[in-house]
Amino acid sequence: MRICFVGDSFVNGTGDETALGWVGRVCALAYAHGFPITSYNLGIRRNTSADILERWENECSLRLPAGCDNRVVLSCGVNDSMLEDGALRVAPEQSRANVHAILRAASRYPLLMVGPPPMPEDAQNEQISALSRAFADEAAALGVPFIELFSPLVADAAYKQEVASNDGAHPRSSGYTKIANIIASSPNWWFHALL
Repeated sequence: MRICFVGDSFVNGTGDETALGWVGRVCALAYAHGFPITSYNLGIRRNTSADILERWENECSLRLPAGCDNRVVLSCGVNDSMLEDGALRVAPEQSRANVHAILRAASRYPLLMVGPPPMPEDAQNEQISALSRAFADEAAALGVPFIELFSPLVADAAYKQEVASNDGAHPRSSGYTKIANIIASSPNWWFHALL
């Protein structure tokens, strides 16, 4: 089984002093329960949904050869919601269209989407919350399982404090452990029933 995890710095695990991030943690858990998966972390810092749309197919096709149990996990959105020169980096309707295009094209693989996590600022969280709901709607329309991170983490004071005391955007190992636990405990995670 080969899984490409495609996304941004949260997929990459930026800020985690153990260098595992949530991807490393969910893969280690699956491996410990008898699933020796090959994982490819394709998270890039500052990538928006537009950046991911441009690169995902080429990067995944190089790593997912015919004859294997090939899967794709998509996660993005926080960078779309950031202001740059007074404007959102990606307009919400374009973010939604980008995610739709990725999910539709990637549907030849078993596919899963993980929603964006919150940030410390309330104004940005309004954007992230709206994107998370829009992405969940797109995933549902295409029959793609979706795991939401925003709601459980925005209410987690310890998570928000860890982000604020780190670089203001990313958690450290404790926060990534929380993200991994949300994913691993979701009925939409492929290995949930087996863990």
